[in-house]
Amino acid sequence: MDKTHPGSKSRPFPITTLFKQEPQKSEKMQVTYRIPALIYISDNQTFLAFAEKRKTADDSDADVLVMITSKDTGKTWSDITDLMADVIGEQEKEKDWATFAVGPGHGVQMKSGRLIISAYVYPCHSLNCKLTSRAFTFYSDDKGNLGKRVDGESECQMAEIIDDKGNGKLYCNARSISGYRVEALSESNGDAFDKPSSAHKLTETGHGCQGSVLSFAPDRATEKTWLLYCHPSKRMCLAVYLNKSPWDPSGWDDRKLIIYGGPSGYSDLAHCGDGKHFACLMECGEIKVTEGIAFVLFKLSDVI
Repeated sequence: MDKTHPGSKSRPFPITTLFKQEPQKSEKMQVTYRIPALIYISDNQTFLAFAEKRKTADDSDADVLVMITSKDTGKTWSDITDLMADVIGEQEKEKDWATFAVGPGHGVQMKSGRLIISAYVYPCHSLNCKLTSRAFTFYSDDKGNLGKRVDGESECQMAEIIDDKGNGKLYCNARSISGYRVEALSESNGDAFDKPSSAHKLTETGHGCQGSVLSFAPDRATEKTWLLYCHPSKRMCLAVYLNKSPWDPSGWDDRKLIIYGGPSGYSDLAHCGDGKHFACLMECGEIKVTEGIAFVLFKLSDVI
């Protein structure tokens, strides 16, 4: 039991560092890897781990928005396509965007087949504007489209939650400066969201930090899903939380599992297809969050 976090438990999970900060001649020009994303390919039981390579740890030192495609589950990749011009061109009507970013983390394919990509934007309506972020969705049934904004929220991840009758909703869990994470539901597969509310069992830290959320069916005999959520406390002690009743705003378990006890930041969750085994790709280090990105495996029984 972790005495500094009542109701939590911590276990010494083995971690594997996949991306490591590369010191350069100048300390101000350290090549840094941030913004992890993780997916699991069930066909050949393979994890694909992604990260953003930067010239420094600063957000402004990311270079381009690109699309990488693979037809053989990651063994080989196509040439890189720069999406910046296409994305900006498709969204000419959104000329008030000051900053635009996807994710961070993985996307979702819903039961209906719709692809969901979470994103966020800083709208700006004048040269002297006050930047306020908004979360929203990209979705695609065939050619792609832009969903509605979630009022007042920032970096987010989404998951489809399904009840015991097979009914589904799109769930959004977003970063906030309110002191708590913010949740919102969509009954229209991401076309629009209900008014967001604070998740008082999920404490946010300072100005907030990205968190990862994942839905899964613990029992193959039913479609009913649970939720896992991963987030650090004050950029320390990355922990996993469980919600067995995701339609209930108070459904989050009071207990949590700490999978890394040191400096930690952004993360992304993936499940291995059986509802019992999971993985996390996380920013972490011994002294600073930006030292590297590491991979860790854990089981549902560890969380319960």
